[in-house]
Amino acid sequence: MRLWIYALLAALLNTCSQTPPLLDQIRDRGELRVVTRYAPTTYSIGPDGPQGPEFDLVAGFAEELGVTLVLETVDSVSEVLPRLLSGEADLAAAGLSLTDSRRDLVDFGYPYTTVDMHLVYRLGTGRPRGIADLIGKRIEVVAGSSHAEMLAALAERYPGLEWTENADVEVVDLLEKVANGEIDYTVADSTNFNIQRHFYPELRVALDLRVADPIAWAFPRNGDRLLALADDYLIRARREGLLAQIEDRYYGHAEQFDYVGTRAFIRHYESRLPHYRALFEQAGKAYGIDWRLLAAIGYQESHWRPQAVSPTGVRGIMMLTRATADYLDIKDRVDPESSIFGGAEFFAEQLARLPETVLDPDRTWMALAAYNVGFLHLMDARHIVQWEDGDPDAWVDVSETLPLLARERWYSRVEHGYARGWEPVLYVNNVRNYYNIICWLTENGTHEPAGTLEAANSEPAVTAGGS
Repeated sequence: MRLWIYALLAALLNTCSQTPPLLDQIRDRGELRVVTRYAPTTYSIGPDGPQGPEFDLVAGFAEELGVTLVLETVDSVSEVLPRLLSGEADLAAAGLSLTDSRRDLVDFGYPYTTVDMHLVYRLGTGRPRGIADLIGKRIEVVAGSSHAEMLAALAERYPGLEWTENADVEVVDLLEKVANGEIDYTVADSTNFNIQRHFYPELRVALDLRVADPIAWAFPRNGDRLLALADDYLIRARREGLLAQIEDRYYGHAEQFDYVGTRAFIRHYESRLPHYRALFEQAGKAYGIDWRLLAAIGYQESHWRPQAVSPTGVRGIMMLTRATADYLDIKDRVDPESSIFGGAEFFAEQLARLPETVLDPDRTWMALAAYNVGFLHLMDARHIVQWEDGDPDAWVDVSETLPLLARERWYSRVEHGYARGWEPVLYVNNVRNYYNIICWLTENGTHEPAGTLEAANSEPAVTAGGS
């Protein structure tokens, strides 16, 4: 009802005065006012400032218009359209799907991505075979969301279906409630689910309620010229690879998932990391690197085992080769302090060697790939990207090219020859996953270990695989 009131008021205002076109208003004031919501899939504040898929996209659009981006964040998806309809915002970039009720109120632009709509449950509670199995269960969704509309549509066919709508939570909160057993089911888009399942590995998809649900920006009815320019910008963003880069930045690491591995990681976070956390923090401070990223590298390399030895002879928590240890003047590769500080120094060198045109986060992902496969092989992959008219500064392009280094057609053409190019791609994805989980665990105080250095050399030795 509130949305209809805002829509009526907006229509009355437009008929009572000769309002300049929206695009002219934006250019006159020098500001593009955008409403969004604070969520992992839309907008957040990271260590380097504002970030998020919607932020990256809309910031580029504002720059193209030659105006300043002014963002207004709301706490719930139910607050997004009222801000747009009241005239407080020029467009809404909030991960909105194109529902019928929303189409009645606003115009939607070019659908720049799609998501699947999942019904989510907790492993071990019994997977429903169909919608009828949901009757009598505890279901909670975000109020005013497309998920609530989906359940309303299903209830017409299944009259006994009931659920709760909560305007004070986001999907991430409801996924946590499912994982903790507080509710039986919720509905989540695939982007949110793919991120949160790494933090709550018991979560599972029960049913796909909708596949390839389009996501788009929303505009007021009088925003035709603005909408047309936005559509042109988003279509070019897809054609020129910007959308692919944004999707890789925020979701590329989330595609791979291993339930058993994630559970083991959380156990090791509690039992092993406390012995070495202070060293990771000290090394991170010494070399200007987030200690959690160094810890993620260490886990990928050795599962935080100082005595780890691979079949190829690399050793220690950071699995340094003999040549790298000699280069760094490290005498004992299995000494935790030497290994962690050596790994941090080596990673910092990879970051520094990359061209200045490679910006974060792509710079970090490429440095990780260089740490794994070697800097010169990474440069070979960048050359192939250039030959194929891609962007050698974009990790999404380089990651697609690295596996070509294992094919004779390609490695015979590059300076440094054959490499197992698929390995650094998997390596980077794994480190990104571990890094995100560590960030989440430390920021939320969950499973928080105490940082100590006692028993730093007490881990048993392993002789294969570094696991």
